[in-house]
Amino acid sequence: MREELETWQLVERSIMKKYRKELWKPFIAAVKRYELIRSGDRIAVCISGGKDSMLMAKLMQLLRRFSDVPFDLVFLVMDPGYNALNRQKIEANAALLHIPINVFETNIFEVANSEDRSPCYLCARMRRGHLYAKAKELGCNKIALGHHMNDVIETTVMAMFYGAQLQAMPPKLHSTNFEGMELIRPLYCIHEDDILAWKRYNDLEFIQCACRFTENCTACDNGGGGSKRQEIKTLLRRLKRDNPNIEKSIFNSIHAVNLDTFPGYKEKGTAHSFLERYS
Repeated sequence: MREELETWQLVERSIMKKYRKELWKPFIAAVKRYELIRSGDRIAVCISGGKDSMLMAKLMQLLRRFSDVPFDLVFLVMDPGYNALNRQKIEANAALLHIPINVFETNIFEVANSEDRSPCYLCARMRRGHLYAKAKELGCNKIALGHHMNDVIETTVMAMFYGAQLQAMPPKLHSTNFEGMELIRPLYCIHEDDILAWKRYNDLEFIQCACRFTENCTACDNGGGGSKRQEIKTLLRRLKRDNPNIEKSIFNSIHAVNLDTFPGYKEKGTAHSFLERYS
């Protein structure tokens, strides 16, 4: 039966059947739990060309097909200055998976790579801004990014170890610079290992790191210190040998923050002390 179906149909079948528990169910759980999609939304699904954003595009495509809630999708690919091979790979995969992409070009890599300090940070900021602007131009009220559960966990640990703060990655947030725009993360409850298993099962090849500054990078975190993120990945893998539930515990902890036990916290950018309510 596999031979009678086209690749995009086999990919969709694998999501709905073989990897239903690992991909489809946690995707739907995140959409419902965090109220990511509402009736009438027009969502720009932002595709970088990697495994995460390509899977997100297929999940959103399937949800729109089966959902009782009416919403619209635009599959947005921003070219920040890809080399020809990466650009061709993204376009070929989109065609293979039947994802109708809307491509627009920028000079982000050129600008960011001319910066001596923090080119990754600048690149990430610029890409986010360009995506918001293009999405708004196309009549969208939301952009969807492909951050998964491991991104959330690693970001939380990195913030504590290297940023001296307890800070997570929210499943959605309002844009501070583009009024009326929101960012959502539909893969929030999906494990990266399950995305990799789905990719291997379907024999798919996606770009890994398209950065022109680190052309051969294989552990890029899309702006924010790839080496430090890789350190955290390695640490978490070691911890999982002794405690297989370590990632689940970290993920659940950001949903159960007990402010009564913290000597200080921030809310809407303002620092607060426990002394304000101690008396």
